[in-house]
Amino acid sequence: MTYAKKVRTSGNPLFQGWYADPEAAVLNNQYWIFPTFSAEYDDQLYFDAFSSRDLVKWKKHPRVLTSENVSWARRAMWAPAILEKDGLYYLFFSANDVHEGEVGGIGVAVSKKPQGPYKDALGKPLIQQIVNGAQPIDQFVFRDDDGQYYMYYGGWGHCNMVKMAPDLLSVVPLADGTMYKEVTPENYVEGPFMLKRGGKYYFMWSEGGWGGPDYSVAYAISDTPMGPFKRIGKILQQDPSVATGAGHHSVVKGAGADEWYIVYHRRPLGDTGRDHRVTCIDKLEFDDQGFIKPVKMTFEGVSPSPLKKR
Repeated sequence: MTYAKKVRTSGNPLFQGWYADPEAAVLNNQYWIFPTFSAEYDDQLYFDAFSSRDLVKWKKHPRVLTSENVSWARRAMWAPAILEKDGLYYLFFSANDVHEGEVGGIGVAVSKKPQGPYKDALGKPLIQQIVNGAQPIDQFVFRDDDGQYYMYYGGWGHCNMVKMAPDLLSVVPLADGTMYKEVTPENYVEGPFMLKRGGKYYFMWSEGGWGGPDYSVAYAISDTPMGPFKRIGKILQQDPSVATGAGHHSVVKGAGADEWYIVYHRRPLGDTGRDHRVTCIDKLEFDDQGFIKPVKMTFEGVSPSPLKKR
């Protein structure tokens, strides 16, 4: 009698510790996740990162950026966004839970290696002012096929987009001459993310309250990066048999031609601690019409998907 070899999986959560708002990316031919260290705001003063060659085994890189290297950050560092450009790694982040008249907002730090250490590139926030009612938090930087970078950001139920300068250290006017364009879809709360697939722009965001069980992810599809973004529906939400509070996600491409994974945080069943959030991964799939299928949360996670050596 023969037995099929059991394929090991990543398991969920992916790594130990309270981590939220995970940004997943492929950098230097490895998978990386940069999450928020989920704690009280006054303790949320650094970022850890995690790397993997196959989505299953993860290595921790502690304190890739700390408030010691950001002169204006005093509390509440969260929601990192990572990308590589011209051999440098840019780590965008939110700090200080800024309100009108306060110092804080969206910053950017730079390193020559994905594992850091990162240092503040500007000595001040990149975006501090509150425009269109959007708190400057939860930034995601998207590279379009023409090489142009756009940033989507915003809390308090409003989302703005801006056009990034080539050095990624400032914003420049959009085609119509404005600096900030509001692109808020129906039910938007925070956590924007953009994915381009098959010539279509998939804009995603989080709905509900981040501290509660109803946190979730919804999406829209557009023909342009500027929208309009008409809400289609939820793709990730609580499952009473698995976890609650599933939201603030990112998407990373696997080794296959049309292989995608959603990386997100969720709350363990029965755990009501405000900051008790863990980072998980599951498959993200599309139907024949190009719509996103509802995500099935699992405890197993995903099978290995080693990236091809370049």
